[in-house]
Amino acid sequence: MCLLGFSSGLPFLLVSVTLSLWLKENGIALKSVTMIASAGMTYALKFLWAPLLDHWRLPLFTRLGLRRGWLLFAQLGVLCGLLLMASFTPHQLQPFVLATLLVAFMGATQDIAIDAYRIEIAPPSAQGALVATYALGYRLGLLVAGAVALILADHIPWSWIYVAMAAAMVVPIITTFLMDEPAIARSAPPGWLMTMREGVIDPFTDFFRRYGWTIAGLTLLFILLFKLPEQSIGTIFNPFMRDMGFSKTEIGAVTKIYGVWIGIAGAFVGGAAVARWGAWRTLGCAIVLGACSNLLYVLLLGHPGDLAMLTLAISGQNFAEGLLGPPTVAFLSLLVNRQHTATQYALLSSMVNLPGKVLGFFAGGLVAVIGYGGYFAVTVLSMIPSMLLFAILWPRFSRERPEANAVPAD
Repeated sequence: MCLLGFSSGLPFLLVSVTLSLWLKENGIALKSVTMIASAGMTYALKFLWAPLLDHWRLPLFTRLGLRRGWLLFAQLGVLCGLLLMASFTPHQLQPFVLATLLVAFMGATQDIAIDAYRIEIAPPSAQGALVATYALGYRLGLLVAGAVALILADHIPWSWIYVAMAAAMVVPIITTFLMDEPAIARSAPPGWLMTMREGVIDPFTDFFRRYGWTIAGLTLLFILLFKLPEQSIGTIFNPFMRDMGFSKTEIGAVTKIYGVWIGIAGAFVGGAAVARWGAWRTLGCAIVLGACSNLLYVLLLGHPGDLAMLTLAISGQNFAEGLLGPPTVAFLSLLVNRQHTATQYALLSSMVNLPGKVLGFFAGGLVAVIGYGGYFAVTVLSMIPSMLLFAILWPRFSRERPEANAVPAD
């Protein structure tokens, strides 16, 4: 799970935050930078093709099994897409953007397969340990794609950096070959119509059957909103750091090396809190702390180029972001029916990311109108609707445990 987490974390920044700096250095306008670097929005739409990963085996990957076959296909796609980005560079912008979309699409497909694999290889009571291990690998992937890439960018061309990132995908590809396929018995539906019903319709209607229309609707609205403060920072982050006068090496060292380890510490604290108080209580505290941590960037506006203030801001934001990870995954895993693992988890995790990605798409335009300070203030205030929903849903989920909704596989 640690190596799979690395595989998942590596491409995410390469089509968002890290990419935005490469684009900015090529003279592309900030508005266009945030739009292109929002290719990561593909991650928020992965539920659209997730049913394929539950019900269709790839012809050339059948021997690996359903989960490993799709995972290897996606990992090879990420590797090839990164090589194409390195080949085209932003000087050939149209094919470069298409290559970026390929990496984002394959990265999102990889995440669907990994999440389904994680849920299926162990009972719900063991998911906390798997999530913590996965989070460690994911943060290491962010470390390589963020810190290492930014520091190297002061010394070698960006294209060679993306070649190196593609080479790093070889390790998780070997992992996929060596690991075991989950022991889940799957029956093929009789006929195309039944396949469509079980693969596309049932996963969506099942959630409303289990929770009822009112609770299900409020829960989905909460899922849409609660990560908005965190997700809205991504595409604007590196341009903001550069406008504050920090070098790429300083950004890499403080935000992507030091910050990653602070995030890992936050993830382990979040995992321990989930084990002690449950996912729901921990989630509420993490949402508030995560939103308030964005205020540290407002303080940074008054201290451009100050490494001490940058370190303080990164410490608060990354710890809060790490803290939010385990309760988010634990809560979403609790909601999933294991008969529709990939589809339901992909839908729920996509809903978590979608609003923030949409806001990030327009981040450059908003900053041009209300400035960085106004933008960060908006991200903090965006937690209010989700916390109102949290209070409404408290009676339903405050005593929930992962075993409560577990549905054994056939």
